[in-house]
Amino acid sequence: MSLAQDPAGRAPASSSWTGQVGRPTRLLLLRHGQTAMSAQRRYSGRGDLELTDLGRDQAAGVAAAIASVEEAGGVEVALCSPLRRARQTAGPVAAALGLPVEPHDGLLETDFGDWDGLTFAEARGRDPELHRRWLGDETVSAPGGESFSEVGMRVAALRDELLAAHPGRTILLVSHVTPIKMLLRTALDAGPSLLFRLHLDLASLSVAEFYPDGGASVRLVNMRFAPVSAP
Repeated sequence: MSLAQDPAGRAPASSSWTGQVGRPTRLLLLRHGQTAMSAQRRYSGRGDLELTDLGRDQAAGVAAAIASVEEAGGVEVALCSPLRRARQTAGPVAAALGLPVEPHDGLLETDFGDWDGLTFAEARGRDPELHRRWLGDETVSAPGGESFSEVGMRVAALRDELLAAHPGRTILLVSHVTPIKMLLRTALDAGPSLLFRLHLDLASLSVAEFYPDGGASVRLVNMRFAPVSAP
């Protein structure tokens, strides 16, 4: 039986080691599947990209496997970024869990502005000094885009909204690499370097729990699932 389905309402085992109190709200953080941009390792911000065939197979793989993941037991709410790649990933997964999925702007990827569609090297070559500062200061934004600090604020607002609306429940969030890293960073109480040191694969699952006493715990990072081809 998964912890989220425990009829006694017991707190997860991790809380006994940390002193956290109460039943946590568990966030299942799923990154979208492959797009043409991610396949080429290009900045993909607000462009409304579709999944590739592999990306659809990745979403199907998650859908086929997620019900067997202990941390996924008892999912009651499913939200996704309104961008197509996230919606196309969320659809089959939420259907496998028997849930509707609701889009939420708080789960949008960083707006990379004029760097959207560029590789790391191309963005650095175009704006070398700005790109250097952007890597070292989360308040610096890409030209015409959004800073990581701004992303962090809207993701924090989303988290607070979810904790207030769904205390003690398990929620599936299908999003993009930066919002997921921001939620993991908050749970770990880590610094901004985590954004550049933590790798999250496409269609990977991470799990963070937030307790009513303000504590948090990260239970899973970057779990991958085998893609499943459509018959």
